[in-house]
Amino acid sequence: EVPVADADGRPSVTPVVAPLLDDLEEMRLAIELGLRDYAEKNGFTDVVLGISGGIDSALTAALAAEALGPEHVVCVSMPSQFSSAETRADARAVAESLGTRFLEVPIDPVVEATGAALAEAFAGTERGVAEENIQARVRGLTVMALSNKFGWLPLATGNKSELSVGYATLSGEMAGGFALL
Repeated sequence: EVPVADADGRPSVTPVVAPLLDDLEEMRLAIELGLRDYAEKNGFTDVVLGISGGIDSALTAALAAEALGPEHVVCVSMPSQFSSAETRADARAVAESLGTRFLEVPIDPVVEATGAALAEAFAGTERGVAEENIQARVRGLTVMALSNKFGWLPLATGNKSELSVGYATLSGEMAGGFALL
């Protein structure tokens, strides 16, 4: 409320009404408030997420940086043999442009060890979704390990559209303690 004088010079109060926001801005602010509130109420000061350079992880990182401050966001790139130099550079560029912390944890050794451990059980079968999802699940495991080690809230980077059509990998990009998208 803002105090003003009426026609007779007596003080009166005129309510201040905030301007209406468009739907997208309202949604962004709600997501940021939800993350900030959840983190605070659960004792987290920092968050961690896997960053690939793609739109979902970049958007998650940007929302987290805005909600908590970039100094409270850790972006983790987890390249494998299938990661291009451009993808790795994009992941780093997103983190740097947001001012967040950046870690790079190569996952090839873990993916290879998992494949070797499953080789006998998978013998005589065709390569398929199970093998393809190992890489995503190793990334989820890595984010969760960093969360456990340092007390960071792990953010899932998958989105509802992917989940609804079965494209998301459970324990992969859907792994986390809070899913913004």
